[in-house]
Amino acid sequence: MPVDQKKDKPDEPSGVSRRDFLKISGISAAAVPLLGNKAAEAEQKEVKIQGPGKVPVVLMVNGKKHSLQLEPRVTVLDALRDELQITGAKRVCDRAECGSCTVLLDNKAVYACSVLAIDAQGKEITTIEGFIEGEKLHPIQQAFVDNDASQCGFCTPGFVVAAKAFLEKYPNPTPEEIRRGLSGNLCRCGTYHGVQQVIAQMSQKGA
Repeated sequence: MPVDQKKDKPDEPSGVSRRDFLKISGISAAAVPLLGNKAAEAEQKEVKIQGPGKVPVVLMVNGKKHSLQLEPRVTVLDALRDELQITGAKRVCDRAECGSCTVLLDNKAVYACSVLAIDAQGKEITTIEGFIEGEKLHPIQQAFVDNDASQCGFCTPGFVVAAKAFLEKYPNPTPEEIRRGLSGNLCRCGTYHGVQQVIAQMSQKGA
């Protein structure tokens, strides 16, 4: 039988020289004691463990202070809906994907279903209920009505809250910025064009 005359290929270079390898090894070795010291310091600090039972939680919602007893696992959404009966923020996906539970946390739009109530202490929570002044709708809410952007209305509170936060950051947005800025909120009725018209209207008036 013929003998295979094929020669073995030489090892391909790895792209890292021996000198570079020694430098990298030296840096890694130096980092170990540094990390070890930090870990030791962390172990010496007392870590306050809360739960699993209920603990005192103080939330500031729409300008009002609420003292509650909650398990540490309770989210802002659960606290709002189940404890305070503030139901504007809706539970839909419950996994931070649809935006129906959007609220403002220190004027930043967040998913209430993904923020623990215990972590929201000391911050101002604003829900859709906090937008209304007496019986008068907030201009953004009125714009949703004017542009037929609500339809079934289930996702509307989250869109209104997200729109307010978006307009404060982008007072004169481009169509592309509008699409990207509100991409975290979903509408099963498909009222996206109406929502874009809301933003366009408010950017002209000033929200």
